Amino acid sequence: MKINEENGMDDLRSLTDLDRLIHEPARLMVMTILFAAEEADFLYLLHATGLTKGNLSAHLSKLEEAGYVLIEKSFRGKVPQTLLSMTPEGREAFQAYRQQLEQFVNHLSKE
Repeated sequence: MKINEENGMDDLRSLTDLDRLIHEPARLMVMTILFAAEEADFLYLLHATGLTKGNLSAHLSKLEEAGYVLIEKSFRGKVPQTLLSMTPEGREAFQAYRQQLEQFVNHLSKE
């Protein structure tokens, strides 16, 4: 792949347009899982991502603040359960992220 001054810099700059909230690797894992599933519980995400409880909680809080993820806490009997799902806004943002990344990769592979 050759990156020249005429087209390469603009192509590389387009990466800065990616949603940085989603682009962070741990949050990208969470969003990918939730995009594929209707919902997932906290323990499933914990094991699937390999993150610590505190780290996963922090990333989920950021995604919730952005309106990308819905966090529902309840009890199954006497056991607390945290269910997570992607909001319509989160689904839309993730699809836009995927599309931007795909366009970037396709453009670079043509050169």
